[in-house]
Amino acid sequence: MAVARVGISGWTYAPWRGVFYPKGLAHRLELEYASERLDSIEINGSFYSLQRPTSYRNWAAQTPDDFVFAVKGGRYVTHILRLRNARTAVANFLASGVLALGGKLGPLLWQLPPTLQFDPEAVDAFLELLPETTTAALALARETTLEEDRTDLSPVAERPIRHAVEVRHASFDDPAFVELAKRHGVAIVVADTAGRYPVIRQDTADFAYVRLHGDVELYTSGYTDEALDRWAADARDWLDRGMDVYAYFDNDVKVRAPYDAMGLRERLLPR
Repeated sequence: MAVARVGISGWTYAPWRGVFYPKGLAHRLELEYASERLDSIEINGSFYSLQRPTSYRNWAAQTPDDFVFAVKGGRYVTHILRLRNARTAVANFLASGVLALGGKLGPLLWQLPPTLQFDPEAVDAFLELLPETTTAALALARETTLEEDRTDLSPVAERPIRHAVEVRHASFDDPAFVELAKRHGVAIVVADTAGRYPVIRQDTADFAYVRLHGDVELYTSGYTDEALDRWAADARDWLDRGMDVYAYFDNDVKVRAPYDAMGLRERLLPR
């Protein structure tokens, strides 16, 4: 049966303290607090720099058994290398502890920069590089150039790995990109960005990945009840077609993300 998971992009935000997080809650308990109210969280610190294996293990230990993390791929891959010659960088990302999440590892998210135009050859090569299973990911991770104390290359149970790509240049709104994503089984993120970036609604994988950045003002505006109802209807449509759904709110500036996430999650609970 298809499953919907709703969460937030990141969880460490100073303005949330005393608003979403109770006043006086220790910072080390914030992940535990958020994970008790949501199904999933998108780890976005991994976008800015490689995290440590100890961090991934700690995050897994602090969350419920049925919790799932999405992990955002590094901007070094997407924004500096711009997907080209990325094998070693992806190996380092995978070796840095991502696989230590074990059964709590959800999709890997690759967010492309707004200036990156669709290049079929480069995109095809990058999507071909992405491992489809944890054992394939471990094999690639073993090509790492990181120091031993920055890696976790422990044996892993065989599980599928899902990948999602969020595009931000209009040139990706192209049937050729859709076909590439479909051939590689990679989801194209449905991104709500207040009209700034393209919205591509095409089923290219066995799951849907949604990022809700704000429908009026990017990263800032909250979602009305009517807007949440519409997104819930979309999610139910994907579920009815047998697709799992991962939806993350990234409208964090005014502390709307956790409340909107809980609102959408409530709408999708079995009645």
